[in-house]
Amino acid sequence: MTVAGHRHERVAEEIHHEMSAMLAGELKDPRLARMVAVTEVRVSPDLKQARVYVSINGNETEQAAAMKGLEAAAGFIRHELAERIQTRRSPELHFVLDRSEEIADRIERLLKEAKNASAKETRDE
Repeated sequence: MTVAGHRHERVAEEIHHEMSAMLAGELKDPRLARMVAVTEVRVSPDLKQARVYVSINGNETEQAAAMKGLEAAAGFIRHELAERIQTRRSPELHFVLDRSEEIADRIERLLKEAKNASAKETRDE
């Protein structure tokens, strides 16, 4: 593939970096005061759409409020990204709650329970 073929990947990396900086303290929305972290950014090859995966610490209502805050700030974030990464147009942002950490924790807990149950069965025999 040519260098131009990987442009969307480089733009995704830049968006990830700049959005992390914005979420670290530049956005003043109180809904985003919770720990919000960008885990991954995927940009379509035509650079028109960007899917931003975010991890949010907190319960379901706090996560929902933070997602609404991100959606409300999407226009401002998109404008800032266009200036920072120096593109004529910034991709349309779609925020997705990344639950992979929660799923990994649940799997780990289930594996520990299964191991403990197996160890208990072998001791009982």
